[in-house]
Amino acid sequence: MKADTDEALALLRQMLRIRRFEEACAALYGAGKIRGFLHLYIGQEAVAAGAMPALRADDSVLATYREHGHALARGVPMPVLMAEMFGRREGCSRGRGGSMHVFDAERRFFGGSAIVGGALPLAVGFALAERYNGSDRIVACFFGEGAVAEGVFHESMNLAALWKLPVLFLCENNLYAMGTALDRSESDTDLCEKARSYRVPAVSVDGMDVLAVREAIRSAAAQARSGAGPQFAELRTYRFRAHSMFDPELYRSKDEVAHWKERCPIAALERRLRAAAALDDARFEEIEQAVGREVAEAVAFAEAGTLEPVGDLTRDVYARAAGEAP
Repeated sequence: MKADTDEALALLRQMLRIRRFEEACAALYGAGKIRGFLHLYIGQEAVAAGAMPALRADDSVLATYREHGHALARGVPMPVLMAEMFGRREGCSRGRGGSMHVFDAERRFFGGSAIVGGALPLAVGFALAERYNGSDRIVACFFGEGAVAEGVFHESMNLAALWKLPVLFLCENNLYAMGTALDRSESDTDLCEKARSYRVPAVSVDGMDVLAVREAIRSAAAQARSGAGPQFAELRTYRFRAHSMFDPELYRSKDEVAHWKERCPIAALERRLRAAAALDDARFEEIEQAVGREVAEAVAFAEAGTLEPVGDLTRDVYARAAGEAP
């Protein structure tokens, strides 16, 4: 193992935090306590957990609507994130964002976005601002492989390469853009080749291996920070749950899902730590119990939270109703 024991154990704990948080969200959604849309990150934990430590606290992060794991790995407190799931004022977006629009300016986590590829041009803009300001901060943009089929992906890649902007384009390829297999939406499924067509260095990474993700993104971040321009990483991963809570999953087989579950990133790191004599049953149980307590406390915090008063619903809404005085 290239990572030392403490770092590897921290990565294991981070992935468990994300997994247990998402499992709790699924149960709470079923109970009617979380409403609206819900897109779970279960199976993809190695990407957020492995990539985020490569970034500095003053770097900027933009993500997709499947962003709970990114937010947790970025440092958004779990109780505050759960309160946002509940639509409570104590949430990081004051309950107005919910599952798909997590935002925490203090941690420079500039949101999930319900628009496929919506974060890409924003990331280019953030990076252009950093270049104008003469800083060495970088911008990390997470997006799914479905966004590669959008025109804005190509526009963003072209401008970032043309202006040598410090952007990390982090593509989480989970094989299905909502419910469409990659080879049914892309004539060329080599995503790195698309990035290289804009003269952007690209690397394909096993997104189920948190240590491989950590090393690849650490290297890419160093390159972007040095002035080498944008970097692209395809992180090959897989979501174990449906696209959303409304997805009947008619586009993939149960055998395929079971096959990928055998490559669970949490179980894989656990096996490596045990083989290195860095983890035993007692230590693993200790981590699990600590994570369980954290999730329980987050749920209790959210349940005790407050809803926004009806009188405040037009707060921060700038369009006036017809006939309303200016």
